[in-house]
Amino acid sequence: MKWHRTMYGKLHLAEPAVCYGGNILNHLFIQGIEINWDKIEKNSYLRTIEAINGLDRVSFNKSITFFVGENGSGKSTLLEAIAIAYGFNPEGGTKNYSFSTYDSHSDLCKAIRVGKGYRKAQWGYFLRAESFYNVATKEEEYADLLHPSKKYHEKSHGESFLAMAQSQLKPNGVYIFDEPEAALSPQRQLTLLLEIYRCAKSGSQFIIVTHSPILLGIPEAEILTFDDGQIHTCAYEETDSYQITKMFINSREMLLDKLLEDVKQENVLSSQKY
Repeated sequence: MKWHRTMYGKLHLAEPAVCYGGNILNHLFIQGIEINWDKIEKNSYLRTIEAINGLDRVSFNKSITFFVGENGSGKSTLLEAIAIAYGFNPEGGTKNYSFSTYDSHSDLCKAIRVGKGYRKAQWGYFLRAESFYNVATKEEEYADLLHPSKKYHEKSHGESFLAMAQSQLKPNGVYIFDEPEAALSPQRQLTLLLEIYRCAKSGSQFIIVTHSPILLGIPEAEILTFDDGQIHTCAYEETDSYQITKMFINSREMLLDKLLEDVKQENVLSSQKY
């Protein structure tokens, strides 16, 4: 119990600080998530995902949070569950999108409770590379005179992907992106990096799954890895995306010789056989 003195010199009981997970709330819209494993079936495949099995809570501390890890490590599974629990359509879009072409999401969203901050988001968007075509189609169907379509299907895949991201990025919003680099060239990834950084500085929050060493280089971001046990933080230089890209660029010939050695040997044996 704490007391503090007012500007008039009187003592009164201080208001307790609002907390999430024992910590004072930061400026983020999503403070973190809690997982109730009692709501997940005993034989669910979710319990076989090492990075999240038995995990009770994930806290967010930065305006930009990256999920990294090998394919199948659970990154997109958790990201998708967070998006749905927060109120987004499973296939993507804003909270106003409501459609389904194929229910592929897990039951993890039913077990997640999203810890919200003291600020209310003014906008938001869930961007998924794998269902982008469906969202672009639905955007045309939702269009009207006051909200004309951006005609994403009339652009190249990369151009439409970047255009959708840029049109949706606004200050004080929540943005959940699943592999946004999928359709983008390295140059366009740099453009997206700039847009994300600018938007984050305008009060927005991002949670992003990515394999891109370019996007991961955004300053002041937190990186959570799903490799080597339960989710934990790691430095940019510790990510596979950075290390493997660096190795390939610096030692391309040696690396390719080693990787392709077996193939070359197979060709030699095959030619001798005939």
